[in-house]
Formats: sequence, C-alpha cells, structure tokens
Amino acid sequence: MTNVSTKYDAIVFDNDGVIVEPTPQERIIDAVVLTFREFGYDPDRGYAAWTVDTAAGPAETVGTYDIDPETFWAAREDVVAAKQIRLVRDGGKQPYDDTGILAQVDAPLGLVSNNQAGTVDFLVDYHDLSVFDTVYGREHTATGAARRKPDPYYIQRALADLSTTNALYVGDSQKDIVAAHRAGIDSAFLRRDHVNSTDLTLQPTYDVPNLIELVQAISTSADEPVASGHE
Repeated sequence: MTNVSTKYDAIVFDNDGVIVEPTPQERIIDAVVLTFREFGYDPDRGYAAWTVDTAAGPAETVGTYDIDPETFWAAREDVVAAKQIRLVRDGGKQPYDDTGILAQVDAPLGLVSNNQAGTVDFLVDYHDLSVFDTVYGREHTATGAARRKPDPYYIQRALADLSTTNALYVGDSQKDIVAAHRAGIDSAFLRRDHVNSTDLTLQPTYDVPNLIELVQAISTSADEPVASGHE
C-alpha cells in the first residue's frame, strides 16, 4: 500500500454521511417519542419530528412539558444512542466503500461528529475504525447540545489532540463548512448521493463526490493517480 502525503498536517472528518451511512430520521423521531413516554407524556409525532428537523436544544425540545430540560436531554441522548446501536447491530450504518483509502493517508486523522458520543464510540469500535487518532461525539448533556456544529468546540479539541492548526475538516453539510471556517481551517464538502443537490451559501475549499477524489485533490502529488483503497 502506497502512503499519500497531503497538504495538511491532519485531516478531521464528520461521521454520519461521510464515514458511515446516515441514520434514518424516523429512528431519531422514534427515540424522542420514547423518551417523552418515559417521562409520562405522549407527544404528537409531528412535534417530535419538528424537534429533530430543527435540531432543537433541550429547552426547545421540552417546550411546554413539565420536565427539567437537562434531565430530559440526558435521557433523550441515551435513548437515541441505544436506537442507533441497535440499528448498527442489525446491519445499518455501514462504512462507505471508499473509507479504505484513508489508511493510505500519511497524516493523523480525527473524527468529529454531532452524533452522541455513545453512538460514535460504538461505531468506531464495532466497525474497527482504528485509522482515527482522536474521536469526538457530543456529550449526552445540555452542554454537549450547545456544542454541536456549527460550533467549532469539538473540532478545536481534535486539532489540539493532533497538535495542529494546518488541518482540513471534511463534512456533508453547511454546518460542517461553517464549523471549519470558525475553527480557522480549510473545509471539504463531500457530495455523496444524499446531499448531491445541496446548495451551499459558504463555499468550501474543496467540493468532491467521494473520499478517493478528496485524497487525490489534497495530495502533494495531485497529478499522480491515487489507488482506490481496496486490496
């Protein structure tokens, strides 16, 4: 296997939709409804969907229900993580075929996700994603919710772990590009099928369809072909 040198001292990746398949939104909505039921309420499913669609925080999610937002949020995060772990065990959230190329990259790699830490840690272990030197999912707390991208908090922690500011962040959403910008680093938008028609208002440094073309684009020998990553 040939190592690929890049223009960056480190590369940090989003998880869902970049490294592994996204979680179907219905699973997250199911978890929100279940959490409310654990607190003795049976919310309208449309309301639960709204909290997911808008990435509502603890107070917005609880709304007018007589529940402490921080207590509810910790329970919600645990339930959502458990639902996703079950999905993985049932064969969902598989790594994309092109993730094998990352083993060729001659730079430290990080993983920073808006998903719950419990979900991300499980995915890394279950799929043996040992290529990543540092991994962050959001804490199962109200503070963790406030630190979701586009806040650069977890990206900055990963950069500190990797001892660099000359890094690239790779994501599949506008929030990822904004977070990278706020962290003071370059960004790449990975235009996989589920975001193929997405319009961005903040342009990334790179806009590529897959990880193989990304590695080619950032290689210090960009005129030479990069292997597919498959043995």
